[in-house]
Amino acid sequence: MSSSVILTDPSFDAHTWHGHVEIASRLVAIRQAITRSGLHQQLQHRFPQPAAEAWLEAVHTPRLLRLVRQMASYGGGQFDSDTYVTADSWDVACLAAGAAVGAVEAVAGSSVRHAFALVRPPGHHATPGQAMGFCLINNIAVAARYAQRQLGVQRVAIVDYDVHHGNGTQDIFYDDPHVLFCSTHAAPFYPGTGSLAEMGDRVDALGQTLNVPLPFGTGDRGYATVFREVITPALQRFQPELIMVSAGYDGHWSDPLGPMMLSVDGFAALNRQMLDLADELCDGRMVMVLEGGYNLEALSACVVASLRQLLGLSPGPDPIGAMSSPEPMEEIEQIITTLRARHPLLG
Repeated sequence: MSSSVILTDPSFDAHTWHGHVEIASRLVAIRQAITRSGLHQQLQHRFPQPAAEAWLEAVHTPRLLRLVRQMASYGGGQFDSDTYVTADSWDVACLAAGAAVGAVEAVAGSSVRHAFALVRPPGHHATPGQAMGFCLINNIAVAARYAQRQLGVQRVAIVDYDVHHGNGTQDIFYDDPHVLFCSTHAAPFYPGTGSLAEMGDRVDALGQTLNVPLPFGTGDRGYATVFREVITPALQRFQPELIMVSAGYDGHWSDPLGPMMLSVDGFAALNRQMLDLADELCDGRMVMVLEGGYNLEALSACVVASLRQLLGLSPGPDPIGAMSSPEPMEEIEQIITTLRARHPLLG
């Protein structure tokens, strides 16, 4: 198969709010880092198309979509203290969701195994009826539902390693037995969801949600242990036809919002496990969709390392390094033991 695909567009920069952490400079830094890395010529570049409203309505209420569109038409505003809309945000949000859909379409064909939708605003906090947590439309959920309904993918696994719980993605698929949602996240932390007990709808989809709430200070070793001992066996049991990753890099130790201690190398180790699982379970097909990450140096370094891996290269040297700190391994092992005892996919 040929080189990996990235889907992005300078139009995403139009959604930006002075003083906010989720602003245009995030993707600007990523584009500059890709150029400096020399990967630009090795990647297939595709410009996304806006998601059709029918695709958005497959995961969101018409009321939410109407509110986002109306607020943009009025020149912008705020859903809450975290979540803003500008005059361009409706068009940008539709394009971001369309980029995620395009990534799924790319890997559904015969020539590409990996795709990365480098988008903003992020999406994993957007619930069926509520914009929140910087998110207006749930990009990865729109793409996963598209894969199900338009491309005939029977089983989709979504792995979310953003430092915040992907509550919107969980809500959208909580009663869907054909989507496995796995989340590793800091706890207790925004948005306050994602407990061990949240395992999917008890009637229709018990076991199709897998939450791993982690203590503050978890770093490379702790995350690698969880992915090896929890996420990997769950995906092997589920047998997905497509793996999707909500790639939030705000778990990096330098991030201004997250309390975790991952390094660029640590994120690369998680991606290595996901790529190996994709090779084992679904002919290598894996889609990544950008979520958080607010230290520009760390964010861009993590994305470049991820892209190198998608191209079959080593992630390269970590330009920032690790922050030495003792990890709460005893607490992490207790969480793993509890999940093994309670979760249907791990028993």
